[in-house]
Amino acid sequence: MSIWQAILLGIVEGITEFLPVSSTGHLIIASSIMGIAESDFTKTFNVAVQFGAILSVVVLYGRRFILNFSLYIKLFIAFLPAAVIGFLLIHQIDELLGSVITVGVTLLLGGVVLLFVDNWFRLAEEQPDREPNNLDALVIGLFQVISMIPGVSRSAATIVGGLTRNLNRKTSAEFSFFLAVPTMFAATCFKLYKTYRSTGGFTHHEIHMLLIGNLVAFIVAMAAIKGFITFLTKHGFIVFGWYRIAVGIFVLFLYFIGFKILMV
Repeated sequence: MSIWQAILLGIVEGITEFLPVSSTGHLIIASSIMGIAESDFTKTFNVAVQFGAILSVVVLYGRRFILNFSLYIKLFIAFLPAAVIGFLLIHQIDELLGSVITVGVTLLLGGVVLLFVDNWFRLAEEQPDREPNNLDALVIGLFQVISMIPGVSRSAATIVGGLTRNLNRKTSAEFSFFLAVPTMFAATCFKLYKTYRSTGGFTHHEIHMLLIGNLVAFIVAMAAIKGFITFLTKHGFIVFGWYRIAVGIFVLFLYFIGFKILMV
């Protein structure tokens, strides 16, 4: 992986982490186009670079985290399902991290779902802002488990999970952001540890790539978060639905015509 590849993947991560379009899916597509998706380090990078993006949540919403024990409990409840399932299915998840066809299918199907979400949960959007309770957190955490399939989108799954509990789009999105902090921190630490144990450590070049990618993802995500909240509140999911469908069809088309770069 070169410096420019790390920067480009950091940009992709920063833009897509909090949008309902699947950051992991876009990272797999981008690294496949670059011809580096099969590398074990790239698979580690595509998980670890998400840590930079979630740091932007801590910076932007820092006051909400300070000594907010109620929030910590809710985040722990929401985090548990993914932690348990992720630990049990770690090998299966790793195998999917390099599958472009999985990403294409899930982007397409997820896009179709997003076309109807605004109508399905129209009444939820009429609800005032409120803090999620423990049951809300558990339901959102169960929806997060679905996003372990690359291309599903953790953001989309958890926001829809919030909508099923009659949380409005703004409240659901913000809780989704907060939940990303423990989830992606744990995923990053576990992936780095697993890679370290299997390879004996990281080279200086690999460490530099991780630092550069995370720094870029952090900077880009800072701008993306606020813009997404404003756009989602005003316009809903339909634009993201059509975008996912278009990208999913494009990826599957390239795959099935034998476009070699995506044949990983």
